[in-house]
Parts: sequence; C-alpha cells; structure tokens
Amino acid sequence: MKQFIAEDSFWELFPDAQIGIVVAHGMKADNKLTEDKKKELSKLLAEANHKADQHLESNTISQNKVVSVWRDAFQKFKTKKGARCSIENLLKRVLKGNPVQSINPVVDVYNTVSLTYALPVGGEDIDSIEGNLRLRITEGGDAFKPLGEDEDAPTLEGELCYMDDAGAVCRCWNWRDGVRTALSDDSQKAFLIIESVDPSRAADLSAALEQLADMVKEYLDADIFAKEIITSKNRSMIIDDMSS
Repeated sequence: MKQFIAEDSFWELFPDAQIGIVVAHGMKADNKLTEDKKKELSKLLAEANHKADQHLESNTISQNKVVSVWRDAFQKFKTKKGARCSIENLLKRVLKGNPVQSINPVVDVYNTVSLTYALPVGGEDIDSIEGNLRLRITEGGDAFKPLGEDEDAPTLEGELCYMDDAGAVCRCWNWRDGVRTALSDDSQKAFLIIESVDPSRAADLSAALEQLADMVKEYLDADIFAKEIITSKNRSMIIDDMSS
C-alpha cells in the first residue's frame, strides 16, 4: 500500500496549512475519451481563464493577496532562484493576456480548478511513485530531472519538496514537477493536490476539492479512490492499495 505523508518538518513551518487531495483510479486514456467531453473540458478551461480575473486586483502580480501569501510562504524554506508558486505562474499568464492553453485532459482539469479558485493544484502519476509520497524538508542532493529540461537538478539542503524513495517528485513545494512521475495521457492513477497556506480560504479549498473530484469523474471517467483534506491533525492518507 502507498501513502501520502506530510512530515513534521513541513508542519513546523506551516502549522495552519491545508492540503486537499483527490486520488483518482481508472482514468481513461486521452484517446478513449469522447470528443464531446474533450471539447467541453477545453471550454471550461477557457472560462476559468476569465474567472481568474476576479482574483487579480492589481496589475503587479506580487501585490495580489492570492500571490503574496505564497511569496511569503516561499521565504520560509530554501528555494532555487526564481522559484514561484504554481498559481503565480498561471495568474501571470492571465494578467499578460496569454491564457493557459490545453495540455491533456487531466492537466486541463486541474488547471481549470486552479484558475477558478486561485489555488495551486497539481498532480502526479501514482504508478510512477516509488514507495510512499512525502512532503518534507530535504537534506539536499536528491535526484530530480525537471519537466522540459535535459539536465538533472538535485534538490537543495533545506528545500521543501514532495519526495519518494527514488528522489524528488516536485521541487520547491509546488514549483516544478519532475519527468519521472509526471501525469501523461496514459496515466491511470492520479494523485491530485490542492494547497492552501491561508486559513481564511478554507471554504475555497473545500469547494475546489469538490469541483476537482467532480471533474475527474465527469471528464476522465475515473473512480475517486480517496478524497481528504490533510491538516496538522490529519497528516497522512492511503493513496493506493496496490490491488485496484
């Protein structure tokens, strides 16, 4: 059985954080989904780009509250120069009139939710995760190959990362995914995650989690294996029983 575990080193930095998780099993491959569903999903992503405007009160990206809370959070651990929260990267595109485009159905689903609620949302291929998935401060030197790059980029000492037995899965909390566990068109099991460091947005996190689960069922024809909000009082969950 595989678990997700948010370790003590994470909670020492972010005791009030909440992490919403949807575990989807049995996702259909891109070529098995109907064209109508894919078109509808593309439409929802386009609408989410417009909805994101409601979270942007300033043309200076860092002055928007949904971004500034993450700028502050990233000051609490070691980061690679220029690393930013994933939601900042999406909202920056919206601000510049460069809407987030379709990538593949599962990424489109979580980008739609991310833009709608201005919360970072990401995902990993569970079958590619070695052992348990952990969120913790790293000692550095963990193996990692970033998506879209040819060179390996090991973790830094004091960096906050999603880790498994083979190395880093996502660096600088939610900044950059790795090639090894990235979701693809053929992924059947997905670990989907929504993160919040702002306690005042607990209701938004819950609503985003419900939408994420609903969209996974509707547009990826997947079963929801698990759905939980991880807190300092509920630090782990099973993400695969290895028999499904």
